[in-house]
This record gives sequence, C-alpha cells and structure tokens, in this order.
Amino acid sequence: MKYTLIIQSAPIDHQSSHTALRFARTLLKAGHSIERLFFYGAGVHNATSHSVAPQDELNLPEQWQQFVTQHSLDAVVCIAAAVRRGVINSAESSRYSKTGDNLADGYDLSGLGQLVASAVESDRVVTFGAGS
Repeated sequence: MKYTLIIQSAPIDHQSSHTALRFARTLLKAGHSIERLFFYGAGVHNATSHSVAPQDELNLPEQWQQFVTQHSLDAVVCIAAAVRRGVINSAESSRYSKTGDNLADGYDLSGLGQLVASAVESDRVVTFGAGS
C-alpha cells in the first residue's frame, strides 16, 4: 500500500510527531511505501535544521531528517505554514531579506497542491496531531 502522512504537531508539543516517525518506519519495514510526508501547521518545526535537544532527549527534527534522507522520501513542508513560523529555505530567506535559512536538507517547501496530489496517488492518508 502507498501512504501519505500528514504531520501537524511540533516535535516538542505532542507525542504525535514521534508516533508518526515510528509509524513511518514500521510502514517501510512492512513493505509499504510512502508517497509523501507532508508537514503542516506547527508540524513544519520538524523540518528545521536549527533544533537542539538536551543530551538526554530525542532530537525529533534530526531523526526525521535522517529518516527522510536514508529512504530518499518525498518530504514536503507547507510553505505558508513554514514562512509564518520562520522555517525557510535559501530562496525564501533571500525573498524576505533574512540573514539565513533553516530548512533541513531533504525537505522541499511547497503548497497544499502537493498534499492533494499525493492523496490522489495514495491508498491511505494518515494524519498525526492537531493543526495549529
């Protein structure tokens, strides 16, 4: 089966981001495929390269990035939600005259059309967390 996963919670606000990551890992181990990971709302914070976790805590953004990179997954971050929350790539940094970018490698900024397109191609769409 082909899945699209929507992650809507920040890595430090709820358990749902970690649950989504464990679910995604389990899907691939079971032989399923992931059409797209779509980070929306506060979930865009999972795609930042500037997250630092205490030594005794899991750094979920780092774990997500490793997972995305290791499996060459299509990981899309909603551009409207990301810009609003300060998660930007180099193009958006330049566009808004900011001094740096923080979108982790392996992610793309794009719109809700990417979510709709992947939902059409997927057998299942699973959402994690509440939007905010």
